[in-house]
Amino acid sequence: MTGTDQHAVVVGGGLAGVTTALELADAGLRVTLLEGRPRLGGLAFSFKRGDLHVDNGQHVYLRCCTAYRWFLDRVDGAALAPLQDRLDVPVLDVAHPRGPRLGRLRRGGLPVPLHLAGALARYPHMSLAERAGVARAALALRRLDPADPALDGLDFATWLGRYGQSARTIEALWDLVGIATLNATAAHSSLGLAAMVFKTGLLSDKSAADIGWAHVPLGDLHDTLARGQLDAAGVRTELRTRVTAVTRTPEGAWRVDTEQESLEAGTVVLAVPQREAHGLLPAGALADPDKLLDIGTAPILNVHVVYDRKVLKQPFFAALGSPVQWVFDRTDSSGLPDGGQYLALSQSAAQDDIDEPVSALRAKYLPELERLLPAARGAKVRDFFVTRERTATFAPTPGVGRLRPGARTDTPGLYLAGAWTATGWPATMEGAVRSGLSAAQAALAALGRHREHPLQEAA
Repeated sequence: MTGTDQHAVVVGGGLAGVTTALELADAGLRVTLLEGRPRLGGLAFSFKRGDLHVDNGQHVYLRCCTAYRWFLDRVDGAALAPLQDRLDVPVLDVAHPRGPRLGRLRRGGLPVPLHLAGALARYPHMSLAERAGVARAALALRRLDPADPALDGLDFATWLGRYGQSARTIEALWDLVGIATLNATAAHSSLGLAAMVFKTGLLSDKSAADIGWAHVPLGDLHDTLARGQLDAAGVRTELRTRVTAVTRTPEGAWRVDTEQESLEAGTVVLAVPQREAHGLLPAGALADPDKLLDIGTAPILNVHVVYDRKVLKQPFFAALGSPVQWVFDRTDSSGLPDGGQYLALSQSAAQDDIDEPVSALRAKYLPELERLLPAARGAKVRDFFVTRERTATFAPTPGVGRLRPGARTDTPGLYLAGAWTATGWPATMEGAVRSGLSAAQAALAALGRHREHPLQEAA
């Protein structure tokens, strides 16, 4: 091989790009990672607001997210993002006819599917008949194959309706989980993706849905620790470096042009959002590159509130009967310097709110927090702000599966990575890491470097 053949350029420093770069470097390639932002981490990052460390959005993962757990281990960050001992989700319904009621989705020690039977039997947010209906739908869901192309064209809500799931059941259970993981309601979610989420997370192993989240700012994991491991692996990382073109040289190598320099490589991986990838793809790389433009996006809004006192005792909870979806206590991870409590509201499928002014969001969500948390009624709000990710994820709409390309393109040496590629997962941190593993393995196979990876089956 020539020096160029052994050089790989990864475009994009999100989780997909960092994963790809680490895998290629670990296999012995010379790797350059290019990122247009001044940091790594993609859409899972943190920033400073005064003395406060703020995550752009609340990100969680599950025990079944084996690829992301590998990533945490690879950057020496697993201890900083621990998992629950066992799934336990407080669910508060403030619109119940008999007044606010708290229920819990908590797993037991029995094997699947009995591990959730006790929690379902005691779940106060559905009637006895509705709870029995959930069991029937869950058994039917276990029989589905998420990879079946026929499921991609159906919406999850229609399928749930066929199995007798009421509007209340969808709100109190299926959408409670689905909106947070798919970033869409059941009516706007591909049955294939929904089946994958629920089968893997709730119906594969009793511990699969145990929840983990960063107890430090996301930037500590996805930027600082990741950058340290990239440096240790010999990866040249260039931030604030925007790629303007990817072309073939007369000698058959790849030429990657940036605003600062031009690089030549035998392997190029585009680990950027689908529209950016479309703009960089050379002619002939995909049979129908415009499919990338048909992959829609969905927004996530995060509302951040700093109180002068503690108003929430739980680390997090989910809400029903309120526009509030999930609330997390971010006090410790933010380094709040002078007491009080910092809450982050994670609002997925936020099409109705994403462009609302801060004043309107304040008027909407502060009273809702007071409804949900009585202790907030007498508390002073020290700070209120929002973070908006208008294109946070790809939209998991029916039919999206046929639009998502695999890691390989039709042009040798050029690969794609990103949660929007054909990972089988929705747009999650898990999907991003899996895409990076897939791209790296495809590139290494083409080079005759069949690197064994402990999560090879994940890709």
